[in-house]
Amino acid sequence: MYANILVPVSFDSDRDAGGAIDVARTLCKEGGKITLIHVMESVPSYAISYMPTDFAAETRLAIEAELATMGAELPDAEAVVIEGHSGRSIVEWADRNEIDCIVIASHRPGMQDLLLGSTAAQVVRHAKCAVHVLR
Repeated sequence: MYANILVPVSFDSDRDAGGAIDVARTLCKEGGKITLIHVMESVPSYAISYMPTDFAAETRLAIEAELATMGAELPDAEAVVIEGHSGRSIVEWADRNEIDCIVIASHRPGMQDLLLGSTAAQVVRHAKCAVHVLR
């Protein structure tokens, strides 16, 4: 059982955030903490001029609200939104916050993952704590 679990949440349709939360709940020891985290990646400079000026702020508020809803039934849950590169930011945040387990949903790997790598693969390779991957 783990005392401090991190669940990265992606809102892509092929990720099972609900399943990851259920697994985290099962793995969390009594009195433990589950943190739901979403990483907002920056919008490329060529596209930013086409976005409304309040795009980032509005998106962040919507994500924070959705994470809060997802964590409402979890004991001692926290919702966090950070900015950066997904894989690297998740690993760095976990290191700084003494996470002892990361539960992350992943899509089925394809050819593009052999060339580019996925967020889950990067977390598995670089995290200093236990990582559970759901497909």
